Amino acid sequence: MQHLILLHGALGSDKQFQSLVQELDGTFQLHTFNLHGHGGLPLPSHTFSIELFSEQVARYIQDMNIEKANIFGYSMGGYIAMYLAKQMPDKINKIVTLATKFYWDEKTASKEVKLLDSKIIQEKLPAFATQLQQRHAPADWVAILDKTTELLLNLGKNNTLQLEDYNSITTPSLVLLGDRDKMVTLEETLAVYKQLPNALFGVLPGTPHIFEQVNVSLLAYLIKGFMK
Repeated sequence: MQHLILLHGALGSDKQFQSLVQELDGTFQLHTFNLHGHGGLPLPSHTFSIELFSEQVARYIQDMNIEKANIFGYSMGGYIAMYLAKQMPDKINKIVTLATKFYWDEKTASKEVKLLDSKIIQEKLPAFATQLQQRHAPADWVAILDKTTELLLNLGKNNTLQLEDYNSITTPSLVLLGDRDKMVTLEETLAVYKQLPNALFGVLPGTPHIFEQVNVSLLAYLIKGFMK
């Protein structure tokens, strides 16, 4: 049975994938995964970065003796999957990304970090604040916001994967985007898709960026079909 690692996005955790796990159970040997500082894991002393998270996943693949891993990456998880495929192509079999923001510059990063103000979240989105607290306990969700802000600002200054880097990523990939995603543009997604030598592209209808609003049955169907 093929191994499939599920990678969450920024501010996310493996808890978000419970319904997807149910849909995929029995088809893959599933590995849910929490990145450093997420889902209750302690915050690292190091700055959040794509490299840091990728090293964590690579170590997991080695420790679990996985010869070749398939990866589903949501949002930032898809970016990490692509980075891993570039750094260790012999260990990554296939990739499916959903709602991954590939393009970063300083203007884009500044816009996104405005949404990570903990005081505004607590005042205007108390339910989301509670969700973040529960998702990451006992870690401090405000500290996670601060570290994520730093990550995005650093990506804005120096995007870890430049557009030309995708030319060398030969891992078979399915790049998915929701048609109602307000964070990730069709243009940046298509630009990466066209650079990838061995990729397919798909649009999920009626789908915003938030994973909890994704049609999980449809997503699982696409993952199964691509990974077979």
